[in-house]
Amino acid sequence: MLLTGFSTLVWLLYLIMLVLAVVALFLAATAREDAYRAADKQKKSFWLIILGITVAVNLFVPMLFLQLAGAVASIVFMVDVRPALKAVSGGGGRRRGGSSSDGPYGPYNGGR
Repeated sequence: MLLTGFSTLVWLLYLIMLVLAVVALFLAATAREDAYRAADKQKKSFWLIILGITVAVNLFVPMLFLQLAGAVASIVFMVDVRPALKAVSGGGGRRRGGSSSDGPYGPYNGGR
């Protein structure tokens, strides 16, 4: 019983690493090439190759060491490269909260 629980846990870990790699590959493929240069990151082709190899390893080579190395690459892309690409591309705007009547100097109170 303990062995089946452990194998289920390992299978879920493999599945999570595969999903992370596929999402990172998709996001790397949809970003603009000039955004990588503007963010001073590696080229788009570099990230596509690294993340593509990660997806292939997760699908076809069940070696935990290689899969963990790919997970590190995927996490680096998601945590470091993707926010820099969003900031350069203009997609990094965060909603600061407030209402739709807020102006540039604070909320509009109707002339009161």
